[in-house]
Amino acid sequence: MNLDLQFMAETFIDVLHGIPVTFQIVIVTLLVSAPLGFLMTVTKLGDGRIGRRAAAAYVSFVRGTPVVLQILFLYSLLPTLLNYLIKEVCGLSYNIFTVNPILYAYVVFILNTTAVLSEVFRSALLTVNKGQMEAALSIGMNRFQAYVRIIIPQALTAALPNICNTTVNLLKSTSLAFMMTVKDVTAIAKIDASFGYNYLEAYLVIFFIYILLCSLVQGVFHLTERAAAAYKKPASVRNARRVFS
Repeated sequence: MNLDLQFMAETFIDVLHGIPVTFQIVIVTLLVSAPLGFLMTVTKLGDGRIGRRAAAAYVSFVRGTPVVLQILFLYSLLPTLLNYLIKEVCGLSYNIFTVNPILYAYVVFILNTTAVLSEVFRSALLTVNKGQMEAALSIGMNRFQAYVRIIIPQALTAALPNICNTTVNLLKSTSLAFMMTVKDVTAIAKIDASFGYNYLEAYLVIFFIYILLCSLVQGVFHLTERAAAAYKKPASVRNARRVFS
């Protein structure tokens, strides 16, 4: 079996144009999912029974259904239903099928990542002693101030490894965006391969690209974890290291 090296080189260059789209999906998803996931975590840890059950049901539903099935529903079935409601029921002329497909990708990955991050944040918050919240409230802080100044900084340090895993999994999951006609890394490689049926070469190219991208993300989080761990050490240890360095 001979690989078409020229095709692989050309496809590699083409696929590089899809990396910004892939990172765009990842960044937008994390920016929206992080606060939503944290609010869901606070709801699950709160006293409201209805809120806890609703959050638990959402997490169970999202994590219990395949991402591919969610894509098929949100990208194929839902627009058809909305188009019918808009034109037949509301009598409007707006064409729902003109919506940028990347918006559907945002919705799918935000729904999934919010559920995952809510569990990540929940486990991280449980590592912080409950007495610290009580102490903050006793000195006049409200719950928002206690979370921002005391609870979140400690929980975030504990959550970084799991946030890294979530980000890497999200990055890999964006390869499914081609099902929504989003021209990301995978979509560009599949389009190039379709002309000469060079699918093996195309898959090898995107295999290598995703390894590079995931390694880059893990490297960034590794440096972040080291920086966060440094501030957990006593000030005397940090100052001593500065003196001897």
